[in-house]
Amino acid sequence: MQRAMTDGYNDTAAVAAASGDLTPVLPALALRPLNDADLAQILRLDERAFGPGRFARTAYRLRENIAPDYSLSFVAHVATFLVGSNIITPIRVGGEPALLLGPLTVDPSFRMRGIGEALIKRSLSAAKAAGHTLVLLVGDAPYYSKTGFKPAPRGQFTLPGPVDPARLLVCELMDGALGRMSGPVSRAW
Repeated sequence: MQRAMTDGYNDTAAVAAASGDLTPVLPALALRPLNDADLAQILRLDERAFGPGRFARTAYRLRENIAPDYSLSFVAHVATFLVGSNIITPIRVGGEPALLLGPLTVDPSFRMRGIGEALIKRSLSAAKAAGHTLVLLVGDAPYYSKTGFKPAPRGQFTLPGPVDPARLLVCELMDGALGRMSGPVSRAW
C-alpha cells in the first residue's frame, strides 16, 4: 500500500500532489513546524547541501540574525531523521511586510521524492492563512514554478547585494500584491 504521513495523519493526496505523481514518496514522512531544537540539525544539513559559500549570498544576508517565522517554517522527518527544512523569514519590500522563502534544503539522499515541494506548499498555505500577501526567493524558476513562483518583474525589487535577476522569484498569496509592492528589499527588524 502506498501512503505517506504528514502531521501524524495519512495524507497520500498531499504528498502525491506535491511530487506530481502517485509513486510512493516515503512510507513515514512527517511534516511539522520548525522549533529551536531543529536549528542545529538544519545547520548541518545546510552545510552538506550548500557549503561555506552560502554565507556570502544576498538572501543569506537578509536572513542573518533574524529569527525565522516558526509558524510558517517547516521540517520534514523520516522517523527521527531530519531530511528537509524550509525556512520563512520576514522581510520588508519598499517598507511593506513580505516574506523570504529559503533556504529550502533536502538531504541529498532524499531528493527527487517530493519533499521540497511538500515543504514549500505547506509554508505557502500557512502564510496565506496568516494573511501574508507576497513571498520572494532566489532560486531556479523551473523548480519553484511548480509551487506558484514566477520571475519577479525586472527592476521592481532592489536587493542589498548581487542577485541574478532571472533567479529572483515571487509568489502572490493575494491577488494584486505584486502590483502593490516595489522598491528596496530589506531585513525586517
